[in-house]
Amino acid sequence: MRNSLYFIGLSFLIISCGSQKTVTSNKTKSGTGPTAVVHKPEMPERPKVQHEGHEDFYKVNIADATKNNNTISYGSIVSANPAGYKVVKTYFPSLAQNYRQKYIILHYTALDDDKSVTVLTQQTVSAHYLVNNLGDRDIYQLVDENKRAYHAGISAWRTDKALNDTSIGIEIVNGGYKSDASGAKIFPDFDPEQIKKVAALVKDIANRYMIPATNILGHSDIAPTRKQDPGPKFPWKKLYDDYQIGMWYDDATKQDIMTTQVLNDPYFGTNLSTPQFIFKYQTALQTFGYDIQPSGLLDDATKKTIEAFQYHFRPEKYDGVMDAETWVILQSLIKKYPSK
Repeated sequence: MRNSLYFIGLSFLIISCGSQKTVTSNKTKSGTGPTAVVHKPEMPERPKVQHEGHEDFYKVNIADATKNNNTISYGSIVSANPAGYKVVKTYFPSLAQNYRQKYIILHYTALDDDKSVTVLTQQTVSAHYLVNNLGDRDIYQLVDENKRAYHAGISAWRTDKALNDTSIGIEIVNGGYKSDASGAKIFPDFDPEQIKKVAALVKDIANRYMIPATNILGHSDIAPTRKQDPGPKFPWKKLYDDYQIGMWYDDATKQDIMTTQVLNDPYFGTNLSTPQFIFKYQTALQTFGYDIQPSGLLDDATKKTIEAFQYHFRPEKYDGVMDAETWVILQSLIKKYPSK
């Protein structure tokens, strides 16, 4: 009986083991473990990363600028190089990104060509580009566009501050202002050929980074209590008319506002100096983009901010006084370029 049970149990064990499916081990030859099967997610067809020399480039913008401000990496791609691993760009680029470069800030150097190069390359200030005044076709690049140059200093425009972080700085060789016997600032002209260089450079940068007109500014716009450059002789209107660069008001809107707010108001002239109107135009300057705190007091910061506004948009008269003409131009610009 005992022997019968032994043979029955042995037979059951043999049958049981034989009925199991054979398991194939996916070990590698080196015995390091099973080989993982990688299932790559489906991706829409995109332009490929380009290889030039030892660098990778991506040169196509696949974002929809009408729907969001996301933009795609343009130019050389900076990548990590982790020891023992490979960084691949199979899924490059992600749509959820944008450019560091949101602003173009224009300056004058207040120096001659040689001194401008020396100061901007060997001291504590810099710019991405320097436009010389030598009559040639050269534009000097001093800082990589993907890096921060030290040109803006303490600065602000609308909701953004510290604009070195988000801007490309362009310095233009120009002597800067001199004060006459009365203390009035006298600014030198810019050479027309030099302005053509500036326009071509700004146009290229603005197109590549989709920088809007509201973000193409002078140093005095973003630091009105400290700076005067590029000054009232810089031809903002010409850049707007001939190259579609930057902001300018519409004459029809200006005339309409002049009629409705000034000519039809017999008390407009007498209201200009009241605390209520001072507060009103301080608020309007702030709404447009200038870094000013409305107080109702006509202080030095307010006068300098008005003067900076006049440098850009009313260069025929830059006395820091909010007169009817300056007020109407300001209102026209707010209507055309509202803050988002």
